[in-house]
Amino acid sequence: MTKIYNMLENIASNLVKLKREFFQSYAGTAHIQEAIPVSWSETFPIENFYFDSLHKFARNNPIYYDSFDQEIFGIRCIVYEGDVNKYWLNSIQHNASHAPFSPTWIFSAFVLSMMASKLGFSDIADIGSGDGRIAYCAKVLGCNSFSIEIDNSLVELQNEIIKKTQIDFKPYCSDAILFDYSKLNLTQPSFFIGGLAQMGGNMLASGVLEKNRHQFSNSGFVFAGTVSPKYASDPTSNAGWGTIIAQNNLNIVNRLILPSAWTAKEEDDTHYIFTQIQNSNPN
Repeated sequence: MTKIYNMLENIASNLVKLKREFFQSYAGTAHIQEAIPVSWSETFPIENFYFDSLHKFARNNPIYYDSFDQEIFGIRCIVYEGDVNKYWLNSIQHNASHAPFSPTWIFSAFVLSMMASKLGFSDIADIGSGDGRIAYCAKVLGCNSFSIEIDNSLVELQNEIIKKTQIDFKPYCSDAILFDYSKLNLTQPSFFIGGLAQMGGNMLASGVLEKNRHQFSNSGFVFAGTVSPKYASDPTSNAGWGTIIAQNNLNIVNRLILPSAWTAKEEDDTHYIFTQIQNSNPN
């Protein structure tokens, strides 16, 4: 398994380099933009079927309104341009909303889902899922995937994507803290927490952890973190999540650094921290 982990870490590192190279020349004005390689390469040794699935998600996602081919680092990519302002505003109107919608890159979502799968988690629950890209990628990879999103317009968007792609990642419109996870029949779940700790993700994570840590003793939690100086740091570090990790007796099992919409034009990319409840042992 070490070889697979190293491969995914290399892919993540190369994706960060590709992002930085892309933005050195990007002159567009789109609100969000991201590049997805077209096919397998030594830099990104992912089967073409999976790349096709990522492009299918982008082509059938209404937040993207334009695309174009571009060679980056000698790798043919398609760049997708979009706008999530409407959905961002909708997502913060709910009293129980803890983290506004701002997506990770689609390829990043795939790498994250694959890492969780390789760590032994068969169920992926995308909490605060936005347009459902992590749950979609997990489903493509053969996991049991679920999407929990409080904003009904985003859930409608997910259902539109499901209808067009025929990839059903099972979205639920609900407050993730109040949601009854027992009805999902989870066995070895990994909960992806949407949002930085400093942007409301800490409240979302604490609520989901309190509800599920004893119900699913073999569960994992994946946190999106940042070391950017513009966000308050955590006294125990870990990209803003150190205190919650310590308070809940979570064991860090892996880390990845990957591009997201909010780090697209920044030097510091998003730190994703894979944890599991102490004494659990996914195979």
